[in-house]
Amino acid sequence: MRNRLIAVLSTFTLLIGLGLYSVHAQTREMARHEPHMSAALGHLQQAKAELEKAAPNKGGHKEKATELVNQAIQQVQEGERYYQEHGGR
Repeated sequence: MRNRLIAVLSTFTLLIGLGLYSVHAQTREMARHEPHMSAALGHLQQAKAELEKAAPNKGGHKEKATELVNQAIQQVQEGERYYQEHGGR
């Protein structure tokens, strides 16, 4: 029972931290125009940081997940650049 309570509280704390991080990670200008893209970028950067902290030896899946998160970060950044270059169209 105690372990379950600790797990629930840990999960809750992590979710609060991720929420605060995503708000902090958004630039004021991009958040005003594209809040969801900006929030997604913050979440992806946090996911990358968590993957980097994870223990190795996951049969290559940690590395593949990191690669895919990096690709997703790149796509979001390209989408933000496109938005800025084309005046939000």
